Amino acid sequence: MKLVYRGKTKDVYDNLDGTYMLKLKDDATGKDGVFDPGENTVGLSIEGLGRESLRLTKYYFEKFAEQDVPTHYIDCNIEEATMRVRPATGFGAGFGAGLEFICRRKATGSFLKRYGAYAKQGDDLDYLVEVTLKDDMRQDPPITKDALVTLGVMSEDEFESCKALTKKITQILADDLSAKGIELYDAKFEFGKSDDQVLLIDEISGGCMRVYKNGEVLHPMELTKFILK
Repeated sequence: MKLVYRGKTKDVYDNLDGTYMLKLKDDATGKDGVFDPGENTVGLSIEGLGRESLRLTKYYFEKFAEQDVPTHYIDCNIEEATMRVRPATGFGAGFGAGLEFICRRKATGSFLKRYGAYAKQGDDLDYLVEVTLKDDMRQDPPITKDALVTLGVMSEDEFESCKALTKKITQILADDLSAKGIELYDAKFEFGKSDDQVLLIDEISGGCMRVYKNGEVLHPMELTKFILK
């Protein structure tokens, strides 16, 4: 096994057998010790977060498989907070870079910072899809489909595939969370390609979404308790 990338919330290893392993950490994105999935820096460490994030990831990747959503997931070890995955080529500049597809059901976070003159907290956004570059130095700037195609990051067909999967995955998440009495406001996803197939990669956990109950955002550890009762 060989370390190929050390990230903010997970490390990536080559298993040297045609698969990769993700090691999830207890670190979370945020600012001044407060969790925020919209931040692009580690702001706090939460004991046990890696295992809890993996429990949610396993739950949702298996649910997605039942609904024909292609993913890189193979299996996982909860106690070790590790996940074995298929190799996939990301869109963009490689490990730690690439793209995030964000689906917004309700206005919150950075969306309000940018468009607060036109929206208020909790306004319906009807599964609006935005794309940002994973680029810490440039504060993860938004980017358009035309720019992605012009820059050669992805083709128009690849963009539309990722966008359609983003909406489908968000709908699955929203329906599942609604059945548990909580509401999904937004979620972010990463995609890659394997044998010319676009598939969901990375993880699906509390660090990838904002979920509210009674008007208050749920902490990642609280979210796991609501979903995996």
